[in-house]
Amino acid sequence: MRPFLLAGALAITLAACDGEVDPAQYGPSPDLAEPQRGLLPDMTIPKPANWGNDRPTVPQGYKIEAIATNLKIPRQTLMLPNGDILVAEGSGGNAPALRPKDIIASYIKGLGKSSVEGGNRLTLLRDGDGDGTYEVQGVFADHLNAPYGLAFVNGAIYVANQDSLVRFDYRDGQTEAAGPPAKVTDLPSAINHHWTKALTASPDGRFLYVGIGSNSNITERGMEAEVDRAMVWRVDAETGAHKPYATGLRNPTALAIQPGTEQLWAVVNERDEIGPNLVPDYLTTVREGGFYGWPYSYWGQIVDPRAQPQDPQKVASAIRPDYSLGSHVAALGLAFSVPAMGGNFAEGVFVGQHGSWNRNVPVGYKVVFVPFRDGRPAGDPVDFVSGFLDGSGNTRGRPVGVTIDPRGALIVADDLSNTVWRVTAR
Repeated sequence: MRPFLLAGALAITLAACDGEVDPAQYGPSPDLAEPQRGLLPDMTIPKPANWGNDRPTVPQGYKIEAIATNLKIPRQTLMLPNGDILVAEGSGGNAPALRPKDIIASYIKGLGKSSVEGGNRLTLLRDGDGDGTYEVQGVFADHLNAPYGLAFVNGAIYVANQDSLVRFDYRDGQTEAAGPPAKVTDLPSAINHHWTKALTASPDGRFLYVGIGSNSNITERGMEAEVDRAMVWRVDAETGAHKPYATGLRNPTALAIQPGTEQLWAVVNERDEIGPNLVPDYLTTVREGGFYGWPYSYWGQIVDPRAQPQDPQKVASAIRPDYSLGSHVAALGLAFSVPAMGGNFAEGVFVGQHGSWNRNVPVGYKVVFVPFRDGRPAGDPVDFVSGFLDGSGNTRGRPVGVTIDPRGALIVADDLSNTVWRVTAR
């Protein structure tokens, strides 16, 4: 990095953090700010710190424990039928920088990451006696390519690598894969500006849904680079045949089926560089054939003039998301609760928020709970796992995937402290 660019980046990082107040950005009708354009966006990312004897904060009546440590960039987790937990570990993406600001942003983002190299593997955790201590921690499969999304269906484990969807045949109780996986289909992987591939399965196991992020913030690489990007694919689990299921989703980072329905939901990371309070990341139902705006518009039909040429017909068809989570929180995890979670947390969704890099006052860095009523979001998000940010402006962890154990536990992957946390009622 050139000296003047580095100096500029550090100046931005050390900028004062006071005076920036969020509008009310939660729920179905967020207060959206006016776009702000400048040479560089605000950039502040908390630097890594150690937990020491501390641990994250959870609501009264709950407790949190680390059930796995010393992992290699844990991203998403999966509960297997026998109660074992699979952890996808890895880090991908090789998008080249296009502009000086990309170099600066990459540097800033790097300050908030773990120094550990991604494992490119699945780790299996087992609590053999059900006492909450996972005494087995071993490699289930390795030599994968930045695995992220996980699903279990039809007696098989499906893994969304950054370049392909693969399947491991599974026998109940296995601690290691019997062999290399079978490829179901290739996934878009050229450039891979957004490399993560989210994954979930339809209730009947016939289809897999794969979230594929855009190859840019707002089409800086041209529309040719966005073919098959910023969308959710529906994939036939047996044949690998696939088609776009929904489009215009800039970066759908986690997918889940609402229990008792066939309704697909997603959390989506929206676009950057038009201010600290634009554009809200969101939670939404995903409709077959639906278009959600990217790159031409946001929050429904608010035009983004940076996307050229514009497409008024597409903008007119854009679906407004269901629920704003706030701008730049970087939602990467999504899991529907179960009654066994208890109390006020029995009906709704948990959302893992990895945390912002592009605003003076950091946001995210926690797991929130969005309450539901009658199958729909109903109220502001509630902090469920917090305390990742310390009093010095540093962070001791960054939540990614969240998974529900039907017995009544929330599993949280933390890719900064390389820990898997487990939250249960006392």
